Amino acid sequence: MGVIGFYLFYAVNWIITLLPLRVLYIFSDLLFVILYYFPSYRRKVVSANLKNSFPEKSAEELAATEKKFYRHLADLFIETLKLTHMSNKQLLRRFTFNNPELMERLYKEGRNVVLVHSHYNNWEWLGARLPLYTNYNSVGVYKPLRNKLFDRFLNNLRSKNNLELAPMSGVVREIIKNRKNNTLSFYGIIADQTPAKRDIKYWTNFLNQETPVYLGPERIVVKYDMALVFLNVQKVKRGHYSLTSELMFEHTAGLPEYLITETHVKRLEEIIREKPEFWIWSHRRWKHKKPAPDV
Repeated sequence: MGVIGFYLFYAVNWIITLLPLRVLYIFSDLLFVILYYFPSYRRKVVSANLKNSFPEKSAEELAATEKKFYRHLADLFIETLKLTHMSNKQLLRRFTFNNPELMERLYKEGRNVVLVHSHYNNWEWLGARLPLYTNYNSVGVYKPLRNKLFDRFLNNLRSKNNLELAPMSGVVREIIKNRKNNTLSFYGIIADQTPAKRDIKYWTNFLNQETPVYLGPERIVVKYDMALVFLNVQKVKRGHYSLTSELMFEHTAGLPEYLITETHVKRLEEIIREKPEFWIWSHRRWKHKKPAPDV
């Protein structure tokens, strides 16, 4: 999309998202038809990912999950755009925190934290909501988009509640700066993204497939002995989510290599298996194949 197309989108979005969510969900229902039926969006990718991840499921079960996923994907698109005009009062009502006492304790104890989460349920609302939960300096680690205009648009939505944004390549500089200034911080990292082929350092079995994973969260928490907290976001009903924070490791320096990575990856797999329709199956998560061992 060119510059003119982007600003046309921006103007239309600014006006339409003034509408309440209950009305915007009508657009979501229409978008679902486009995504799922015609012209459709990555149906072959989604179908293959589900089939390979759940070989024990019948064709009917996989088809039902696929359809539910596309309904969720349409809602997710609309809900993200709604952040344009979404008040904090609405966010507080629609995104609840089940156990804020964990983050409060870690803050009082002077612990910096890495928050591991994923493309499960609504991670965009999570980013906008997290700074309202805590006294921590809030840092979201993100992967920049190729389209600079859309990258800036999304980052403006994400940073509406003073969430600082650090690109993946600059997170260590951000940590060093905050440590130097004695600024207690959390660093939210989406850990289920696919590494570039040149950056693959580790493979694990995830959802029945050999999967490359980022080692960034593990390397950061071990180097600076941070706590690691897993963020479990569940969909309560349409337009309503809840967050439970799960302490995985309070102290991480000296732990066996890959233990941290395997622990948070397996926890994500457990959650996905419970309700698979809420993970983003349209990503080409398994586009890289593990090389055959040398003989």
